Amino acid sequence: MSSWPHLIPTAPHEENEIKLLTAEIERLKNFGCLGVSPSLEGLRDENAKLKYRLNFLKKSLQEERSKSTKSMININSCLQEIFGAAIQAAYPDLENPPLVVTPSQQPKFGDYQCNSAMGISQVLLKTREQKVSPREIAEKIVKSIPANECIEKVEIAGPGFINVHLRKDFVSKQLSSLLINGVQPPAIGKRKKVVVDFSSPNIAKEMHVGHLRSTIIGESMCRLFEFVGYDVLRLNHLGDWGTQFGMLIAHLQDKFPDYLSVSPPIGDLQAFYKESKQRFDTEEEFKKRAYQCVVLLQSKNPDFIKAWNLICDVSRREFQKIYNCLDITLIERGESFYHEMMKDIVKEFEDKGFVQVDDGRKVVFVPGFPVPLTIMKSDGGFTYDTSDLAALKHRLCEEKGDILIYVVDSGQSVHLQTVFAAGQMIGWYDPKVTRVAHAAFGVVLGEDKKKFKTRSGDTVRLIDLLEEGLKRAMDKLKDKERDKVLTPEELKAAQTSVAFGCIKYADLSHNRLNDYVFSFDKMLDDRGNTAAYLLYAFTRIRAIARLANIDEQMLQKAAREEVLVLDHEKEWKLGKCILRFPEILQKILEDLLLHTLCDYLYELATTFTEFYDSCYCVEKDRQTGQIVKVNMWRLLLCEATATVMAKGFDILGIKPVQRM
Repeated sequence: MSSWPHLIPTAPHEENEIKLLTAEIERLKNFGCLGVSPSLEGLRDENAKLKYRLNFLKKSLQEERSKSTKSMININSCLQEIFGAAIQAAYPDLENPPLVVTPSQQPKFGDYQCNSAMGISQVLLKTREQKVSPREIAEKIVKSIPANECIEKVEIAGPGFINVHLRKDFVSKQLSSLLINGVQPPAIGKRKKVVVDFSSPNIAKEMHVGHLRSTIIGESMCRLFEFVGYDVLRLNHLGDWGTQFGMLIAHLQDKFPDYLSVSPPIGDLQAFYKESKQRFDTEEEFKKRAYQCVVLLQSKNPDFIKAWNLICDVSRREFQKIYNCLDITLIERGESFYHEMMKDIVKEFEDKGFVQVDDGRKVVFVPGFPVPLTIMKSDGGFTYDTSDLAALKHRLCEEKGDILIYVVDSGQSVHLQTVFAAGQMIGWYDPKVTRVAHAAFGVVLGEDKKKFKTRSGDTVRLIDLLEEGLKRAMDKLKDKERDKVLTPEELKAAQTSVAFGCIKYADLSHNRLNDYVFSFDKMLDDRGNTAAYLLYAFTRIRAIARLANIDEQMLQKAAREEVLVLDHEKEWKLGKCILRFPEILQKILEDLLLHTLCDYLYELATTFTEFYDSCYCVEKDRQTGQIVKVNMWRLLLCEATATVMAKGFDILGIKPVQRM
């Protein structure tokens, strides 16, 4: 009983009860609900404390269960559990049998398919030299399916495909739950700490189109992890330290000698950087002074720290304008944050015998990677390799990250994989326990399929790109004469929604591993898989109930009382499509490919259009235009569609508007 100090002695019968309570607590611990308890002061004996703790845990467990009953059910996962149990019952001696459950592509093949029989047939042939037909295996699996609430019937087709038909009352019940509880995240187990490194521009350089992808993709990933209940740390790994600051500070001293007392009016930091770089490349005296400035900065000389802060602040203000436009949230933690840790990193690698000296440099060779990491230069300075190792260790050992995601371009792939492997080699993490991943992405191309540049060949400034997007979005809205029906405030909201929504969606709707062509004409087109189309579709869906004079309270009341009838094939198709949302999110959590969500939202919008064209939601008199009948269950399907679309938009960082 040493975990509870300063306790009065216990009688034998009490000790026995405590053992039982402790065992109960250990059992409850497995549910992952052992959190921070209320103060136990004033409860004197251990027995009372354990009882109090036990009651707290039971209450906590009830809350967890209550939360999980509101969670959206991942139907694919449910079916995998059912078929996993069936395969286990049919083939109890088979270790890790293949389990394949996917949505059916055609209604004639049911709603889902289990395609495990073919894989099991191959396993039996290879491991036991048993030749069993997939159809025979499928029949055995079907006979072993346990009782469940979601399957109406199963059919075996072709060589051994198991077609699954869902129960309509099950789907209807899940849709009602969605309408009553809102879009709740699927249950995904223990809460994890996720660290996402994204955006990461360099101080004294403007953000350009190359930073767009990391910023947009990283923000969306954070939103997804936050939605499912993870603790997310959003880090901006700024390039805010290094030799370039020597030339910037030396140039600052020359151009604004009174910078310590009067804040220098640096309007264009990019021009300031170019001027200092030109002097560094052409003036030998200036170059020497720049190196001296680096030494004084790294030794934390107060005047030089102030100069460094002034330069960083100018950049921060410019970066923040872009982050405000795109609704990006980040915590700044640049290379300078890790500076003091770097000497300890070098020492740790030396102490463990991983360091070799090569021409005065200290290098670390990582098995499987041809290029070593340089952790100290011959002049005693540190490198990007050192700061990246320090950042990795801090995120693993200090932040206690369970999942680390680096949203960095594909060109850094070998470097990052080497750093990750070095961290693993030295024992900072076990990849079976901690996930460290590089979410790589391709480059942004112009319409000529070459790297996106201005006409003069310069890199496109991100702020210019966003301003151009706003201008084009307003032109598009005016072409459609929306300025004649919307108030000035509504028009401005629609302009911002379309401009920034289209820029984000154009990026996120492409597989991030590929390069993509940036085209305002394509992204602002309101036909096809674009944000413009989806935003228009969303406002139309939201308007259906409003035009029928059905408000939110009436919809909520109907959600509790109405049964969602799914008799029409298009109602059934839409209902199933809506409920695939948790499956989509689960897939993205695994592969970090956000275009899957964009494809799903487009499929949902087009499936809704099919439903709306075939099923009257509101019936009107053809002569008078008066509403004669409101089919409330269909309005509820409209509401469920819009609710899921709104959450999808939120994860993608897109802000829809009620009127467009």
